[in-house]
Amino acid sequence: MRSRLVLALCALVLCSGCATRSASGNSYPRYETRTVYDVEYGEVVATRIVAIEGDASFIGVWGGSEVGRAVAGTVGDGAARGVARAVGAVAGAVAGGAIEKKLTAEDGLEITVRLDSNGDTIAVVQAQDVLFAPGERVRVLFGPHGSTHITLP
Repeated sequence: MRSRLVLALCALVLCSGCATRSASGNSYPRYETRTVYDVEYGEVVATRIVAIEGDASFIGVWGGSEVGRAVAGTVGDGAARGVARAVGAVAGAVAGGAIEKKLTAEDGLEITVRLDSNGDTIAVVQAQDVLFAPGERVRVLFGPHGSTHITLP
């Protein structure tokens, strides 16, 4: 029974990585649908590969804590078991957060664009799912809450 619980919690921690927002320029969060975007056009000046850090949510920390507590509960008896569970829960929480952060990290692309409208130069970081090259024409969508997407025209 205990091993099933540990396996189920491990699966929950791993699946929590799938519940994060995408950093793709071709993906939009639900709350930004049916929203007006200002559209400008420009030219890519430069690109640079960057790392997009992952997130550690409550699910990863809690899941890791539960797994650590369950595993440590098999150690000792009485007061020693209680101490082992507490230590296991803290260590599991730290490990669960770190695992989730690693699983949700991704490669990104910093895209520097010179806008046609005013000559301003901006840089946007998004997932490296579409590669852009200097000199390429792009469409820049400025959305609510400071969100920006760069796409091909």
